[in-house]
Amino acid sequence: MTDERAPSTRLRARRPFALAVALILLGLAVAAGVGFWYLFGRSTPAPVALDPSAGPSPSAVATAAPTASPSSSGPAAAPSEAPSSSEPLDGTWSVDRSIGSFADFSGSFVGYRVQEVLVGVGAATAVGRTPDVGGSFVLDGTRVTEASFEADLRTLRSDSSMRDGQLRRQGLETDRFPTATFVLTDPIDLGRRPTVGEVLRVEATGDLTIHGVTRRVVFPLEARLNADGTITIAGSLEVEFADFGMAAPESFRVLSVDPRAVIELQLQLRRG
Repeated sequence: MTDERAPSTRLRARRPFALAVALILLGLAVAAGVGFWYLFGRSTPAPVALDPSAGPSPSAVATAAPTASPSSSGPAAAPSEAPSSSEPLDGTWSVDRSIGSFADFSGSFVGYRVQEVLVGVGAATAVGRTPDVGGSFVLDGTRVTEASFEADLRTLRSDSSMRDGQLRRQGLETDRFPTATFVLTDPIDLGRRPTVGEVLRVEATGDLTIHGVTRRVVFPLEARLNADGTITIAGSLEVEFADFGMAAPESFRVLSVDPRAVIELQLQLRRG
């Protein structure tokens, strides 16, 4: 049988089908573009670690990153003199956010690293960090006798604003639980005075509070006394979402999220 409808009628009948095909092709193109960007166009920050003799220079000052909150910058502190081999390091060492930069992650930050599987992409590593961290530790001889640190999780930033928004309502739920804290419960014995540039590896036992839940943890840390008289601390700790009453975040772009995450930190500290 021949189609006896008028040409204009046949054209209108084909339009919905053509529109559906166009939308499917557009969706495939967008998915392919997102996948290409995730695989080749993004740069995932490397895991935290310290290099011996690679501390910040005495003139290093903060450069505010575009994603940092206004509270993450402050007046630059005067450079410290390198401590002599006989000078005691006793006293209170506090996080100094004027050291280094959040833009290149040479300054202080706290963050997360988690594995996820994305639609049209596959496995990917999500990394989010915030420069809004403060706190201090007390050194008495070769023992750290006190330590307490706090991070504002509301300013966590990753390479995806969508992910950042989800964490306000899911997972970390930073709208309800804006801060994370760590309080040392057992003194840390360094064994001896560190030399400039040497990386010491220690374990810090303390109470970690995330999502309103406090758990006793043992946090592996690296510490380095820098030539400019500052101290850099870095470390990472794997945790289970369920241990802190959290469910893995969900999104239409995310097929699955690993139930474990790695907490990362890097702290630049100055005495006084």
